[in-house]
Amino acid sequence: NYPRLGVIGTKRTISSGEYEKKLRVAAPSTTLASLATPLLVPMIEEGFIFDDISNAIIRTYLSDPKLSDISALILGCTHYPIIRNQISKFFNFDVEVVDSARIVASRLKETLEKHDMISRSEAGEDLFFVSDFTDYFEKIARMFFEKSINLRKADIWS
Repeated sequence: NYPRLGVIGTKRTISSGEYEKKLRVAAPSTTLASLATPLLVPMIEEGFIFDDISNAIIRTYLSDPKLSDISALILGCTHYPIIRNQISKFFNFDVEVVDSARIVASRLKETLEKHDMISRSEAGEDLFFVSDFTDYFEKIARMFFEKSINLRKADIWS
């Protein structure tokens, strides 16, 4: 139970107000500070992580007064877990950093299991379709999934 939470995400995610709506129902006494952090996605996708550039951008965003006195920060974008340690370090590891994608994946697994829709087979392979493919993207994807992955470019624009 946290009295004050923060959430960071893309402009679209933050402007949707979905986190506020869900929190009002789940924990009405908790306040939520929402902050759009639009430079983080391209920063991560272009490989500016674990360096002075990323630290400066993270510091600029997370120093926003909106995020003062939070006890936990929700990562509202699937890219952000890649810089989770940098975010934790910014807060001197005093703020719990919550990976929303991991929570969603856990809930999905529970739902699939409840309805007997999950495969227990170890057979098969993961295949990911992407709209843009670069060697760096593949490197980041491997880091994110912690294994080698099979990426295929899909032409979604024609």
